[in-house]
Amino acid sequence: MFCLVDCNSFYASCEQVFRPDLRNKPVVVLSNNDCFIVARSAQAKAMGIGDLQTIFEIKSWMQQQQVTIFSSNYSLYGDLSARVMETLRLFSSQVEIYSIDEMFLYLDDTSDSRASDSMNHYGHQIKNTILKHTAMPVSVGIAPTKTLAKLANRAAKTIAKCQGVCVLDTAEKWDWMKKRTPVNKIWGISSRFSARLAELNIYTALELANADPKYIRRYFNICVERIVEELNGRACLSLEEIPAVKKQIYCSRSFANKSTHLPSILNAVSLYVARACEKLRAQQSFCRSLQVLLYSANYESSYHSRHQVIQLPYPCDDTRLISNIARTAIQHLFKPGVAYIKAGVGLLDLSAKKQQQLDMFHSGQSAKTDQLMAVVDRINSTHGKNSIYIAAEGVHKKWAMRQAYRSPSYTSRWSELPEIVC
Repeated sequence: MFCLVDCNSFYASCEQVFRPDLRNKPVVVLSNNDCFIVARSAQAKAMGIGDLQTIFEIKSWMQQQQVTIFSSNYSLYGDLSARVMETLRLFSSQVEIYSIDEMFLYLDDTSDSRASDSMNHYGHQIKNTILKHTAMPVSVGIAPTKTLAKLANRAAKTIAKCQGVCVLDTAEKWDWMKKRTPVNKIWGISSRFSARLAELNIYTALELANADPKYIRRYFNICVERIVEELNGRACLSLEEIPAVKKQIYCSRSFANKSTHLPSILNAVSLYVARACEKLRAQQSFCRSLQVLLYSANYESSYHSRHQVIQLPYPCDDTRLISNIARTAIQHLFKPGVAYIKAGVGLLDLSAKKQQQLDMFHSGQSAKTDQLMAVVDRINSTHGKNSIYIAAEGVHKKWAMRQAYRSPSYTSRWSELPEIVC
């Protein structure tokens, strides 16, 4: 049996973990630069606050309704996600981290060792343990396939009688849920596919499950055929226990305010390179080429968008070298008098660090550089991000994202640990 554990309103729930006074109250989390609403607690959803709604439209109304507003705090969310995933490993040795707030577990060996407990009871045990260890509310869906587990999780979230746990272990239960699930709500079915399925008079998960898999494959592809098989209880998708290595790594951000100041943009690009290179080294990869991007606001008459791809002199993960090349590219892309609103970098042509074919005319990245980058990463991991950084990032980051409502970094900064008064 597959089990999908999904955190409820993850970003909003993270903000409530260290603020028990906000639990069961309306909370929203904003996007980069405090522009859009990207997460809402259940109470905020019940008030009619929409997903991706712009903050300026309803800010006054939300303050009147005592809705608590937070800026995105990704360091907090990442740390709490890691704690949830680590706790879930107590329940199964075979797991797949699907996203920052979702994990698949394979419960075959676990259920055998707990034959006296029902799957429903075991699901509640998972849910209660996560709540006890991390204060994170989750929904649990259990079924014979990953696609059915997704449906079960949807039921756990939307059907109050389930109390956060749904087990679809019989064909009768599958059909009951499939009959009530629109085809566009099936995991892996895009809006484009759902429109094409409507041409075949297929509108629900049950109608798709009853279709001929081979005909569906000819009309769509093998992925949709597998979904049909999975909806009928035949597992075609296994756990991906080892995360796939990224083939590209991008880092881009909007500025707090439009900038015509080249030095500020250069500082920002150096920071984005540093963030991307951290991820590059974390997956033990080198990059061979670099893309640099620069955008002005697209609603202005002077709209200016340019990018450049540069081949690196040799495969590397050296923040200093890549930052210097990115800064040179930005100086070529920059146009005086244009107000820029966003910049970004992309590390391309990634390959495993241990599988490099060196150029006979260049020895590649030096061992000293490897040691230096390892020390930088270790310091930042131990003492918090930006404990040490290259000077090209600048000291006073006036261009940094607006985060007027950011909560403290409760778990990653000593100075922001919560205080308890006894």
